[in-house]
Amino acid sequence: MTVEALTARSWLFVPGDQESKMAKAVAGPADIVLIDLEDAVAEREKPRARESVRVFLDAQDGDRSRLWVRVNPLDGPHTLADLSAVMPGRPGGIMLPKACGRPDVERLDHYLSAFEAAYGVEAGATKVIVLVTETAAAMFTTGDYQGARRVVALTWGAEDLAASIGATSNRDPNGGYGFTYELARSLCLLGAAAAGVAAIETIQSDFRDLEGLRARAEKVRRDGYRGMLAIHPAQVGVINEAFTPSESEIAEAREIVDLFAADPSAGAIGWKGTMLDRPYLARAQTLLRQAGHV
Repeated sequence: MTVEALTARSWLFVPGDQESKMAKAVAGPADIVLIDLEDAVAEREKPRARESVRVFLDAQDGDRSRLWVRVNPLDGPHTLADLSAVMPGRPGGIMLPKACGRPDVERLDHYLSAFEAAYGVEAGATKVIVLVTETAAAMFTTGDYQGARRVVALTWGAEDLAASIGATSNRDPNGGYGFTYELARSLCLLGAAAAGVAAIETIQSDFRDLEGLRARAEKVRRDGYRGMLAIHPAQVGVINEAFTPSESEIAEAREIVDLFAADPSAGAIGWKGTMLDRPYLARAQTLLRQAGHV
């Protein structure tokens, strides 16, 4: 199954040192399987995890576009070793954690170009999703990714950000994210829109709360997010459903597009007792593209 990152709804993390979980994830319905060499793998286990991921990727037949790898951050000692291990397996993409801005993405692009040339991979074929809010400094660079090679999606994180700024919690007294973390979510969304790439919502750590997950996924989709990270297979179906336009949404969008098409010179149209101007047309067209109806 070939999945374009711009339309991928669910991005499921799976530990890179647990082959059975990797196999289960690949067999499941996640749009993107994110094999993790960073947070899910203890420091002493990273060399073994790299070898495990290399073997696993080599064993996969056919298209690997939905198999991505989260490498370790560029400010540590592991990134090049991670890439050297996994790039022969031709993963569909790389997740770059703790990015501090565009220079990190450009550095990763240079590394990937060299590995693609070394292993006979088509130049530029390896795509990138960037975690853009995991450090305090990164919060000021979320709008810098327009035109960055390989970048097809941005996502954000609240846990590492809290550690970066010395916070004791990233939650408010009601259990929601505090202001700084809602700001991170908004900056990620705006940065992705400015760059013309997909915005992907961060994880929900309580994987048992599927109703809470559904409500959150539906909310961020309304805000403009295009998918969500998952940490457990049980979350994938909920995320896929929440980020799939409903038949009624598709029908309404098609009706709006058709009404504007019938009067191309109109700046606004009447629809169900209201007046809709051209931003409504743009939103309807976007929804139809997401649903594959264009």
